[in-house]
Amino acid sequence: MITRRAAIATSLAASAATLSIGGPTMARPAPPAGFVRREGMALTLDGRPYRFVGANLWYAAWIGDRPRLGRELDALAGLGVTNLRIAASAELSPLKNSVRPAFRDEAGAYDERLLTGLDHAMAEIGKRGLKAVLYLTNFWEWSGGMATYLLWTNGGRYIDMNDPAHPWPAFPDFVAGFYRSPEAVALYHDHVRRIVGRMNSVTGVPYAEDPAIMAWQLANEPRPGGSDPVADQSLADFHDWIGATARLIKSIDPNHLVSTGGEGLKGSMEREDLVLSSQAFDDIDYTTAHLWPGNWGWLDRSDMAGTHGRAMTQSADYIARHIALARRLDRPLVLEEFGYPRDGDVYSPDAPTTLRDAFYGMIHDAVLTSVRAGDPLVGSNFWAWNGEGRAAHADARFRPGDDAFLGDPPHEPQGWYGVFDSDASTLERIRAHAVALTAAG
Repeated sequence: MITRRAAIATSLAASAATLSIGGPTMARPAPPAGFVRREGMALTLDGRPYRFVGANLWYAAWIGDRPRLGRELDALAGLGVTNLRIAASAELSPLKNSVRPAFRDEAGAYDERLLTGLDHAMAEIGKRGLKAVLYLTNFWEWSGGMATYLLWTNGGRYIDMNDPAHPWPAFPDFVAGFYRSPEAVALYHDHVRRIVGRMNSVTGVPYAEDPAIMAWQLANEPRPGGSDPVADQSLADFHDWIGATARLIKSIDPNHLVSTGGEGLKGSMEREDLVLSSQAFDDIDYTTAHLWPGNWGWLDRSDMAGTHGRAMTQSADYIARHIALARRLDRPLVLEEFGYPRDGDVYSPDAPTTLRDAFYGMIHDAVLTSVRAGDPLVGSNFWAWNGEGRAAHADARFRPGDDAFLGDPPHEPQGWYGVFDSDASTLERIRAHAVALTAAG
């Protein structure tokens, strides 16, 4: 007997094999010089391979201290970091731990501080010859995200992530309702038009013509759900959302790449068919994966030394599986989020990073091996850059009104995964990897 799930998997695998889930795409002229392009499993820039060492700097638009913004970008550029992944959205939300301020509210009113903050960040990124990947909403609660679009259109109903009354996977299963809500998706598409079609108020250059942008991402970590039944129920709408949004972005801005921002297998209930089908759209230019051994139970944070070897082995296997999937898709692959706790799972900048450094080294080796072999893994972005930021409170928790943003978002302890400017051994790892990647040609 063929089960419903088996039938879905067979159908999706067949669709993925054609690489045309999104429907026919009109041929577009090549972008002008200075824009990153996709050529098969490679990214190129002005005719040369584009490989990179990257960082997540989600809060770039929130850095109101312009001198600090410049110092942070100078520090990253000095390490050889050339690619930054940045939030270009946040929805004003009642969800616990959602960031303030937000880009927009339910009425569609925008906070000009964040719009101009994003403009300043892009202007400064461009001055330094760096590239940015901008994501346009979030599956998770910490920036409002899809759950907020949904509650704006369903009469105000929502649940909080990590609410004991709604244990996992209640939150991601709830958020999957976003794809099935035409009203919620329409509000999100309004934001896409607003940002992708924006002219930078600092440079006077439309975002669509700015070579400092490498790519737009549909969202941070979009999932079809948190459980197999809900994912199967949502899948057609999830695919419709991917295809429609990617086409919308390309219609406004044909110069830049587009990716989903997905986690890979962990965001797809470990199902290869879901990864392949979500990345097989003509307008999705490259595939992505995220890697969190401490969040996924591979690393026991109460026994880091005893479980580090297991976490490293499983992480290396996870990367290899995504390289194989990217080959099947004939797409470049970016490991655009990866994080590891400080030794002892503490948050102080004074705590050593011995195990984290080894984890970073394994990832850097995987990228170099892929580049040298002509395989699809072309870059990585560590999570995340804390730089000179420091937690304002003894418990390392973000509180409303705090304005010294760090790479650890408001729902997480500040210092948990972020890299400080004082983390000398980690910084040297990043610097050495940048040199090696450049030497690889």
